Amino acid sequence: MHLNPYGEDAVRLALSLVTEPPATDEAMVARCLEYDLVIELPVTKYDRAATAEFLAEWLTVIDATDPEERARRLNDLLRFASAYPRLTNHADDGWHIHYRDPGQPLASVLRTLISVGTALHLAGRGMHRLGRCAAEGCDRPYGDFSRTGKQAYCSPACGNRDAVRRHRVRRALDITP
Repeated sequence: MHLNPYGEDAVRLALSLVTEPPATDEAMVARCLEYDLVIELPVTKYDRAATAEFLAEWLTVIDATDPEERARRLNDLLRFASAYPRLTNHADDGWHIHYRDPGQPLASVLRTLISVGTALHLAGRGMHRLGRCAAEGCDRPYGDFSRTGKQAYCSPACGNRDAVRRHRVRRALDITP
């Protein structure tokens, strides 16, 4: 089976920005560069604020558990994010498709990249491939990039803690007279 990799980097970037929001413009630039995002314009204070506002909207896509509702919420984001797809070699790093107009501020680029990437991730891997951690006391969002598509925890650590908790509960029930 071949899994479609498109969208994964954008979803990972979004999760990174949500779970560990950059505290400064410089940190925002550094984070985007970690994900190989080409930044065309200087980053302003608007970019961080607008990105945080967009990510709050994006989290509503994760929180929608019904596929139709998830699609509706994502389509609302896509409506404000994307332009016609275009082939570009803007950074001389090879031809690729962009779903945005050239010369956009970073916040607009992130809105488009994350919205389109999320749509490609869900369409290619399954509408259930976003969620919140199932571990007690944790509600971190996650993107399911697993081969099986059955991820329920934000990290192996949360999965292990929850397994230990369930094991201790079972053992306590076995010991009870």
